[in-house]
Amino acid sequence: MTQPVLSVRDLSVAFFTRRGVLKALDRVSFDIAPGEVLGVVGESGAGKSLTGQSVIGLLEPPGRITGGEVLLHGKRIDNIAPDDMRKIRGRKIGMVFQDPLTSLNPLYKIGDQITETILTHLPVSAAEARQRAIALLTEVGIPAPERRIDSYPHEFSGGMRQRVVLALALCAEPELVIADEPTTALDVSVQAQIIALLKKLCRERGTAVMLVTHDMGVIAETADRVAVMYAGRIVEIGPVREVVQNPKHPYAQGLMGAIPTLEGGRDKLVQIEGAMPQLKNIPAGCAFNPRCPHAFARCFVEKPDLVPVDHSRVACFLFDENKAENAA
Repeated sequence: MTQPVLSVRDLSVAFFTRRGVLKALDRVSFDIAPGEVLGVVGESGAGKSLTGQSVIGLLEPPGRITGGEVLLHGKRIDNIAPDDMRKIRGRKIGMVFQDPLTSLNPLYKIGDQITETILTHLPVSAAEARQRAIALLTEVGIPAPERRIDSYPHEFSGGMRQRVVLALALCAEPELVIADEPTTALDVSVQAQIIALLKKLCRERGTAVMLVTHDMGVIAETADRVAVMYAGRIVEIGPVREVVQNPKHPYAQGLMGAIPTLEGGRDKLVQIEGAMPQLKNIPAGCAFNPRCPHAFARCFVEKPDLVPVDHSRVACFLFDENKAENAA
């Protein structure tokens, strides 16, 4: 079996504030194989972006990793020095952020920004770096790249800027790309183009992708597997077709039931009652128990672990071996 590009093992993150310790991630675990796209979905506040920030070492104080491991090709990167982590970012891990304007310096031409990244991480000359940058801009669909390479970020549309950011993330040939809501700020038609481009480039290069989004349409179109997060934990993870068409966890069922279909057949969409709990008010036991229509006594005192169910893994006592005893 091929070694995963990224392995996250029991990752826990907390924020240390004056009012106490707020647990934001609770024993999150997953793998991403070469060329695989893992979608990470959930409501705002579920911990999706925080997971990506923790992996790439961009966790802002007062937040810090309190447990677990992050391994890149089997080597731990969560406990290395900041200078060593900076060498990994860009070279081995690329990042695509939600707003391309936060990734591009408005004072520098896009060609200068791409070539600087290439020269920082790869042993090439300035002329080779420029040619590589032009080739990358061509690959991501920027028209007339020989001319546009000397343009500034404000001279591009939002969709074109995101293409430039994608080129920037891939320019040092990383093994892993973390894409954090890469299409949220774009028009629907442009979203489809960027997602198709990300999928194509990573398939061709064998790059692993962690795609963070709240858009199930993007996940269904792009991902190979999907992890559903709720209140800092993964509640279901499995092949995208199985999770979308036959979700097991009550929260995943609610998410998928809220997706409109072309066929219709439903008078109204499924609604999940209540809201995601704040970090200071996460309930005991299963965090979803206040909103779950199937909750029983055990759900209010114990946290369920991920257990195999068909081809997925689900954190729900409904699928525990002692199901009959649980419901009693």
